Amino acid sequence: MKIRPFQLSDQNSVVALWIKCGLVVSHNNPVKDIERKLTIHPEWFLVGEIDGEVMTTCMAGFEGHRGWINYLAVRPDLQGHGLGKMIMDHAEAILKAAGCPKINLQIRDTNQKVIGFYESLGYRHDPVVSLGKRMIPDTDT
Repeated sequence: MKIRPFQLSDQNSVVALWIKCGLVVSHNNPVKDIERKLTIHPEWFLVGEIDGEVMTTCMAGFEGHRGWINYLAVRPDLQGHGLGKMIMDHAEAILKAAGCPKINLQIRDTNQKVIGFYESLGYRHDPVVSLGKRMIPDTDT
């Protein structure tokens, strides 16, 4: 698998992958999320491709205190074959090179399979409560 930065020509494939993986919910507009990511470290929005087809994605971010992982996706029929680990290793290397001391990520508590995946990579449950506040009033962000 070749891992590279996202390109605008990937957008339709990426959104389709996110939908297949159940990452798109009613209050998230994936196109707007892509647009926002492309304004800050766009090179940290990674895609993994095989034979020119997008198979994985991962958005990495770092605001100077903590790193974040968003939209990690692996095509469902290829899950469990090491592709998620490959793209996570790449994202972690980027964040480590940027001086990131710790990576955080959020997972819906109903997604036990993905929680197990991250635990297999060394991530542990932090005893915290995740809070959020929508800064844009529309429902598609």
